[in-house]
Amino acid sequence: MAEHTEERSRSRKLPGSRALRWGVGVPAALALVLYGVSFFLDEPLRDMMEKRMNRHLVGYSVRLPGLHLNLLSLSLTLKGLTVLQQAHPDPPVVHFPVLKASIVWHEVLSGKLVAAFKLDSPSININMEQLHSQVDSKVKLKEQGWQQAIEDIYPLKINTVKINNASVTYVNPAPAQPLVLNHLNLDATNIRNIHSPDQVYPSSFHLDTAILGTGHATINGAANFLGEPFPGIKGRVQFEKVPMDNLKPLMKGPNLSVHGGILGALGEAEYSPKIKTAHLEKLTIQGMNVEYTHGKHTAAIEKKRAVAVQQAAKKITNKPGLVIRADRVNLTHCTFGYVDNAAAKPYRLFLADADLELSNFSNQFAQGPARATLKAKFMGTGDTAASLNFRPAKEGRDLDLHLKIEETQMTALNDLLRDYGNFDVSAGVFSLVTELHIKGDTLSGYVKPFFRDMQVYDSRKDKGRSLTHKMYEMLVGGAAKILQNRPHQEVATKVIIKGSLKHPETSTWQIVGQLFKNAFIKALVPSFDR
Repeated sequence: MAEHTEERSRSRKLPGSRALRWGVGVPAALALVLYGVSFFLDEPLRDMMEKRMNRHLVGYSVRLPGLHLNLLSLSLTLKGLTVLQQAHPDPPVVHFPVLKASIVWHEVLSGKLVAAFKLDSPSININMEQLHSQVDSKVKLKEQGWQQAIEDIYPLKINTVKINNASVTYVNPAPAQPLVLNHLNLDATNIRNIHSPDQVYPSSFHLDTAILGTGHATINGAANFLGEPFPGIKGRVQFEKVPMDNLKPLMKGPNLSVHGGILGALGEAEYSPKIKTAHLEKLTIQGMNVEYTHGKHTAAIEKKRAVAVQQAAKKITNKPGLVIRADRVNLTHCTFGYVDNAAAKPYRLFLADADLELSNFSNQFAQGPARATLKAKFMGTGDTAASLNFRPAKEGRDLDLHLKIEETQMTALNDLLRDYGNFDVSAGVFSLVTELHIKGDTLSGYVKPFFRDMQVYDSRKDKGRSLTHKMYEMLVGGAAKILQNRPHQEVATKVIIKGSLKHPETSTWQIVGQLFKNAFIKALVPSFDR
């Protein structure tokens, strides 16, 4: 009886056991079949995708060594995708070790069928030859087929992008070191604007990266990636401990050289079809050395550059819809030098240990005047203080400059004196006060130099020179003594500056610099000559 009961019990359980086995076994078998079939599809799909992408691209080509299609998750993984510029294929422009495209499954529940892209350790390489080739290309960037090539990767529209540990390398001409951004991470969501489509910037993103080893940058913002005629973007940007030395290739020109310095910055920017703003809240640079060299062979280039800068400044000054602001810029412990190699006897002027602060700078008149203050050591010894107020006036210019230099050792100016006055000094102290004002197209002001304890002729220093030159230096020294020993009067001379700025092809600072240099030399040298 018991055996009969046990047999009936087993017979009752058997249908359920079979159903369970079928319920588990069939999906498992199907998954196994799909897994195996996907491998047979990988190579034909890889070959087809590589050919289709190359058909769309103009001036570029791609290589796709590997691809895997997962039929269970409907995801696609590209392995070793490489983009090359046909004119300069080495190095590759972009290399993606792994790029995975998949469905965003949680959006399916809300009726949205979109894709997510995930890129691990991609590398971007750029060099000057490739940049020049792109700039010189007659085919516009938007016509080079990039959008179609990307759409060929996956049939669904991209809604989220996640990039992990990317690197960007700008390869400088030898012997300069490459500029490198590494450990770059990016998260961008709602690219297709499927959530909150009525917002101006419905898509959010975050980017962070290391810069040149010690530096770091972060950008947090929002965007309208579908904006017309081009996408709009708004973000908050921060740079920390960026070494300026590695940025020299970006700043170096035929006349300008930059050495040293650590940069930090904080600000916001917005760029869209309707609004273009750049708001720099704070910029600091410590320990930078800047040298500007003027030479005969660069004179023509300098003139062209001055014209280009002047024209560019006019275009953005008080331009509607374009707002550029800088709340505070601080340059500390810097050196600014000017070298004139075009002079008969080359010389160098410089400000050492300079602290420069610029506040409330803007391209818009309504923002009010900007102010700059400077403290430095002229030629390494003379205490220097300057203040500058200016604003982007609607009509003409608006500028006021006050400058005071005290107790500069005159021996540091010997190269300048040799070029302009054909003499040098063995002792002496030099000071200077000047004011400069620009209103509209009129420039006015003065240069007033002071000097004391000046020794021009030195029998030991000048023993190798001609008799004529010795007599000349004695006369200059004697004139200087007469001037500085006048009762209750230390002023060597005072030169009035007057001029017109009605030269649209020349920049304001170029005119000011030339007038100031001429007045400075006229104030200093001819007084001694007399």
